[in-house]
Amino acid sequence: MPRILTGITPSGTLHIGNYFGAMRPAIELQAGGDAYYFIADYHSMTSLHDPAKRRGYTHGIALDWLACGLDPAKAVFWRQSDIPEVCELTWLLGTLTPMGLLERAHSYKDKTAKGLSPNFGLFAYPVLMAADILLFDTHIVPVGRDQKQHVEMTRDIAVKFNLTYGETFVVPAPDIRDEVAVVPGLDGQKMSKSYGNTVEIFGEEKAMRKKIMGLVMDSRTSQEPKPDAEKNIAIQLMKLLAPADVAADHEARLRAGGLGYGDLKKALFAHYWDFFAAARAKRAELAANPDFVEKVLRDGAERARAVADQVMARARTACGLR
Repeated sequence: MPRILTGITPSGTLHIGNYFGAMRPAIELQAGGDAYYFIADYHSMTSLHDPAKRRGYTHGIALDWLACGLDPAKAVFWRQSDIPEVCELTWLLGTLTPMGLLERAHSYKDKTAKGLSPNFGLFAYPVLMAADILLFDTHIVPVGRDQKQHVEMTRDIAVKFNLTYGETFVVPAPDIRDEVAVVPGLDGQKMSKSYGNTVEIFGEEKAMRKKIMGLVMDSRTSQEPKPDAEKNIAIQLMKLLAPADVAADHEARLRAGGLGYGDLKKALFAHYWDFFAAARAKRAELAANPDFVEKVLRDGAERARAVADQVMARARTACGLR
């Protein structure tokens, strides 16, 4: 049975890009494999330096995953920092990771270009990500297309370690769903907390209505045909949030002319709000029982660490530390 692993960084409130790009594929995969999912709080330290916010985001992400369908009976779910072996493995892998490989990382270039202060953690992010994956003998990593390069780097690092010290690590493969791998943000760029262009999964109704109604459209009137309707951000988001026939109908009406942008945005909000209605109710129940959420994370860490101990023992022996 293939082992599946993915993680989400608690550096902000989760949005629908996280949901469609990583969460939903991971939750669907939990039924057919050995699923390992974690909250990557170590990764958040490259850009978030407020301890209270980190704790709050970590707890919020746990609620979000459980509300959206993660089942602790089917998946192992834990906090990254509850598995200290991941830091040890990062060092072992880092001693074999070429600088050139890290310098080619698209994510590092993109984030620094957007103004994020460069630091060692941000630069070495792919090595920590490789440790996250390799520490659990992972076969499949559900990721958004923007993370594909990092999984490929993990593969390169694993192969180099195996060639240097003998067969030690499983070489993983990414699982990317092309139709949802990159979710557009409110400004047309990839949806990202870093860009401030997100639609939160569990945002407040009034605030989310305002966000969606504030989508900027072009100056064409409602009666003008829009032959490029498929490029409209509201249409792109509706294809994720509404039934396929409903989204197709709105796209056809926009293309033909006669559908106003205001009506389109109202419809988008309605489908967004309905899409997450059941998950919102479940999240409210979970939020009222924080002890249960903490128990899920503690139990998950215990199960995850049992695997990590075995893999680290193998790695230490392979490279001569034992």
